[in-house]
Amino acid sequence: MERIHIPPISPKQPASPEPQSPSPACPHCQDRGIVLKEGRAYRCKCMEVRAWQNRLRSAHLAPQLRRHTFANFDLRFYSRQAYDELTGASFYESARRCLEACKNFVAQCAQQQPTKGLFIFGPVGSGKTFLAAAIANALASLNINVLFVVVPDLLDQIRATYDRRPEEESPTELELLNTARDAKVLILDDLGAHNYTEWTRNKIYSLINYRLIYELPTVITSNLDLKQLEEYLGERTTSRLLQLCRSYHLPVEQDIRLILSREERRY
Repeated sequence: MERIHIPPISPKQPASPEPQSPSPACPHCQDRGIVLKEGRAYRCKCMEVRAWQNRLRSAHLAPQLRRHTFANFDLRFYSRQAYDELTGASFYESARRCLEACKNFVAQCAQQQPTKGLFIFGPVGSGKTFLAAAIANALASLNINVLFVVVPDLLDQIRATYDRRPEEESPTELELLNTARDAKVLILDDLGAHNYTEWTRNKIYSLINYRLIYELPTVITSNLDLKQLEEYLGERTTSRLLQLCRSYHLPVEQDIRLILSREERRY
């Protein structure tokens, strides 16, 4: 008699649970962007937050810079006793004037008034980038397009385009320069004592000259004053900077980053 092989019965496998959709980020509108109230549809506040976050991303602001505001710019780091030979005032008063100039700049941009830019200079750790970022955040909150550019990074990006293959989707040199040239408000951070070549100086001159000709609001920060900067960029560039911007000195006795680091260790 032929034996029939009956395979063992496998235990029934439990049905795999269906993947759960992620919880909505906004409890008010369930991420629909609209809230219904008494039969009417209203735009949810989360849409304003998203739009603001998108403007910050388009401004190229690094995440840590998005927290900088005029309200948390702390004047306690600027001495009331130390004397600023460039402004004829105390360090505190020079910093206060610079802060007020930044606020006025934002207000004029908001009113679409013609306004000169700002050239903020001072030693390392004096709060220049903080104020520049605060300007960018304030403008973004007012729905004003702003571009925040770290100068050495921009120059590196332009150089990298020379190795770009035609099939690559990365931006070209012209696209990078036009983005900076045509920004409604441009912030150039850290225009300092770098290893400038003739090529570098020409790029910076072209950018600043364009902003001057078309009267486009521009904010520039530097560790050097205009006379020192002239040694690196040349007279024709610094001459246009004088026409493009008002100068404000931001002096400190100690690097603010070091002070904050010591305070953090203390606690």
